[in-house]
Amino acid sequence: MKGYNGVATLTKGIPDKVVHGLHEGSDNEDFRIIQTVVNGIPIINSYVPQGHSIISEKYALKIIWFRRLQRYFATHLDPAQPALWVGDLNVAPEPIDVYHPDRRVNDPDFHIDARTAFKEAVAWGFVDVFRRMHPDRVQYTYWDYFRSAFRQNFGWRIDHILATRPWPRSASRWT
Repeated sequence: MKGYNGVATLTKGIPDKVVHGLHEGSDNEDFRIIQTVVNGIPIINSYVPQGHSIISEKYALKIIWFRRLQRYFATHLDPAQPALWVGDLNVAPEPIDVYHPDRRVNDPDFHIDARTAFKEAVAWGFVDVFRRMHPDRVQYTYWDYFRSAFRQNFGWRIDHILATRPWPRSASRWT
């Protein structure tokens, strides 16, 4: 949809099922989420609105989006079964996930309300795969286009891979 960020999921084979939007039917947010079931495992790929400014309506929409995602998970998934949630979630959950966190407290991708909304959605039954495997690693997924951000490593970890606890099949990896 022109002027919006959408998502796509690529698979090697034909997926078992593909569902667009937050509901089986259609809504005006269909382009921000897709569920692709591959070999019986649901993969939720979503784009969470960036938020623009913490005093904007766009930021309020971001917080609502996390709540909507949590309801979607509760309706369409089972935390006791393997599932993945991936995408540009536009939130750096911890200080380690953003450069100069003390200067980012009012940024829509690091504000405490966005971080809390994200953590509540994750608490439905997901684990942050990267952080679980690398608890202390500073690693970013996004750098601004200006001020030589990449060269200076002024980045953010706002793209995530999350999995329900049954993933991977070897439970010892999560302990």
